[in-house]
Amino acid sequence: MKISKHNADHYLWGDNCDGWHLVKNTELSIIHERMPANTKEVVHYHNQARQFFFILTGIATIQIHDEIITLNPQEGIAIPPLIKHQMRNESNQDVEFLVISQPNSKGDRVNL
Repeated sequence: MKISKHNADHYLWGDNCDGWHLVKNTELSIIHERMPANTKEVVHYHNQARQFFFILTGIATIQIHDEIITLNPQEGIAIPPLIKHQMRNESNQDVEFLVISQPNSKGDRVNL
């Protein structure tokens, strides 16, 4: 079955951010997310899930431990388990990106 953000399961998170589950099973999660201007997620880590963030549009900032990294369109970064991180949109435009988690990160997140 063909999947897109138009027919995928949708949810809201954070401060008016969107997520669309493109793939959702116990072994793998692929989510298309949108963060409006000047929004951020909670600093957190995952016990088991390894994640990869890939920017589709806009410019994102990700904090990994105390390092701040700017991600431009068509750039990504891998986050191993147990590494604290926070995705932020410090710009005045939406940021859209993919979050790929293996295994699925549901129930694996520890907020700090």
